Amino acid sequence: MIRRGIGVYLGLLFTTAADAAQFDGAQLSLIWGVPFAGMLLSIAFLPLFAPGFWHHHYGKVSLACALAFLAPFAYLFGYTEAVHQVAHVFLLEYLPFIIVLFALYTISGGIRVRGNLHGTPAANTALLALGTVMASWIGTTGASMLLIRPLIRANDNRKHNAHVIVFFIFLVANAGGALTPLGDPPLFLGFLLGVGFFWTTIHMFLPTLLICCLLLAMFFVLDWYYFHHRDEARPVNLDPTPDSAIRIEGGVNFALLAGVIGAVLLSGFWKPGIAFDVMGSRLELQNIMRDVLLLVIALLSLWLTPGAARRGNEFSWAPMMEVGKLFIGIFLTIIPVIAILRSGKEGALGFLVRLATDANGQPVTAMYFWLTGALSSFLDNAPTYLVFFNMAGGDPAKLMGPLSVTLMAISAGAVYMGAMTYIGNAPNFMVKAIAEHNGIRMPSFFGYMAWSIAFLLPCLILTSWIFF
Repeated sequence: MIRRGIGVYLGLLFTTAADAAQFDGAQLSLIWGVPFAGMLLSIAFLPLFAPGFWHHHYGKVSLACALAFLAPFAYLFGYTEAVHQVAHVFLLEYLPFIIVLFALYTISGGIRVRGNLHGTPAANTALLALGTVMASWIGTTGASMLLIRPLIRANDNRKHNAHVIVFFIFLVANAGGALTPLGDPPLFLGFLLGVGFFWTTIHMFLPTLLICCLLLAMFFVLDWYYFHHRDEARPVNLDPTPDSAIRIEGGVNFALLAGVIGAVLLSGFWKPGIAFDVMGSRLELQNIMRDVLLLVIALLSLWLTPGAARRGNEFSWAPMMEVGKLFIGIFLTIIPVIAILRSGKEGALGFLVRLATDANGQPVTAMYFWLTGALSSFLDNAPTYLVFFNMAGGDPAKLMGPLSVTLMAISAGAVYMGAMTYIGNAPNFMVKAIAEHNGIRMPSFFGYMAWSIAFLLPCLILTSWIFF
C-alpha cells in the first residue's frame, strides 16, 4: 500500500504515467526542475539570510537537493540508468571542471604581491586593467585573490575607497574573464562541451574590449573626482602601509600557470582517437591526460611555493571545498532540466524556447543575452550558461558556426552580468568579505545593485545594441 502511494506520488513528476519508463525530456514536467531551483535559490539567498546555517550545512543542502532528484529518478527509470547518468556527469563534466578550478586556485594562491603603491586614480586604473587582463588566463577567482589585497593596501589612507572595490568586482571578478575557458567557469563548461579554446578569445574580444574600456574610463573619472574633491589627503606618515617597492613571492607559479594553459590546449588540439568506456561514459585519452597534468601541476605548486607566500595570502581550502560540494549538487540536479531543454518547443520549457525564437525559428540573440544575464545576476552563472547553451540546441559545432552570435550572447550574458549583484559570481562575495575584513564599508546588497545599475547596466545596454 505504501509502495503504491509512493508510486502514485512519483508519477506526478511526469506528464503521463505511461511514459514513466522512458527518459525522454519531452515527457518530463517542470516538477523535475524543483531540486535544481532549490539548489540555486539556496546558493543565492541562504548566505544572505541564514549565514550561520549555510556555513555549517551547505554540503547537506547540496546532498539533499541531489537526493531529491536521484531518489525518484532511480525509482522510475531504474538503478542502471541512474548510475549511467551520475557517471556521465561526474566523469565528463564535474571532475574536469573541479580539477581545473583546483589547479588555478592552488597556483594563484601561491603568488603573493608584497609592497605598496600609492592609490592615485592612474595607479588604481592600471591595477584594475592589469587584473582585467589576467582574469582570462588565471581565472576571475585567481586574479581577484591575487590583486585585491594590493589594491586595498594602495587605498587604505583614502576616505572614499568602496567604489574601487565595486569596479574591481565589475572588471576583475567578472568581465575580464570572458576571453578564454580558463577565465570563468561557464566558459570552461562550454569548452568541455566542445567549444574551441580560442573561439571565445576571437569572438568575445570586441564586446569585452568595449565593456571593459567603458568601465575603466568611468572608474578613472569617478576616482579622479573622489581623489581630488572628496578625499582630504592624509599625510604620508599616517598611511597604514607606506609606499614600498613591489616584490613577488612564489614566482615559480607563473611558469606553472603556463603549464595549465598548455594542458588545456593539449586536450583541445591533440586527438589520438583513443577512448575508454566507463559505466557507459566515453573517456577520451586527451582529456584524461589533461586532468592528470593539471593535478600534477597543482601538486608541484604546493611543493615549490614558499609557505610564507600562502600564509601572506591567507590561503585556505575552504572556498574550494565549498565549490566542490555545491557543484556536485548543481551538476546532478540540472540533468532533467537539460533533458527538458533539449526537447525544444515540445518540452515543458517550450514557452522559454518560443520566447527566444523568432517567427522563422531562428534564435533572438538579444533575448538570449538578457535572459542568460538576468538569471546569472541572481543565480550561479555556470549552470545558467548550461541551461541556455542547451536551449540553443546544445550542438557546439552549430553554435560555433551558424549560431555563433547566439553563443556569444549566452557567453557574454553569463560572464558580464554575474557582476550585477554580489551573488552573481563566486569571487564577488569573496572580494566583498576581504574588503570588509580590512575596514572598508562596502555597499549593502541593494546598495551594490544601485552601483551596478548606474554604471554597469548602461554598458550592457550598449553592448547589446551593438553586438546582439
